[in-house]
This record gives sequence, structure tokens and C-alpha cells, in this order.
Amino acid sequence: MTTSLTSTTAVPTAHGSRYLQQLCKHWGHSLKVNFTPEAGTVIFPRDARGADWPGDGRLSLRAHPAHLECVLEAGVAAQRDALKAVVERHLDRFAFREAPLTFDWRDQ
Repeated sequence: MTTSLTSTTAVPTAHGSRYLQQLCKHWGHSLKVNFTPEAGTVIFPRDARGADWPGDGRLSLRAHPAHLECVLEAGVAAQRDALKAVVERHLDRFAFREAPLTFDWRDQ
């Protein structure tokens, strides 16, 4: 996997483990996913949905008592930004009772 750009956010929620598991189960039907109630990893293939990115993208999730930590890795900024939108959309869908959630992405 070619990755060079990272973005991190801590999404305020007391339900991080629930959302982590829902996301991973959802994406596990079509993507490579590994998870426990505390942590998960999702691989977004470089050619998913007709894309042609230089490498796969990766989302790492870690549930904390007061937030869900999300770390995205991507090969180029456009891929990273597209994955941010995908993560936000899906998390807000699963967290509909407290949506919209707050995403304060920190690019590195």
C-alpha cells in the first residue's frame, strides 16, 4: 500500500465502540476489514467504485470513552479528502440520533 498523507480526527461521542462496529460490519461486506469492539481497520482499494488512486486508502478506528478516533491514510490529497467525506457520511448515518457529529480533521 502506498500511503503518504494522513488525517486524524477525534469525533466526540460516548458510543464510539458501537459506531466502530457498525461501520466495520457495514464495510466488511465489500471491503477488507478487521475489528474488535475497541479498534478497527478498513482498507479502501485504490480502484474502488471506478477510482484510479495511486494506492489503497486505510481507515484506522479506535474507540475511547468520550470519542471515536479516526485516522485516514491516502496516497494523494484528493483521495484523502474523498475518504473523509465517506467516513463522515457513514458515521452520521449510523449516529443519526446525535448527528451531525463534529469532525475536526487534522491533516499531516
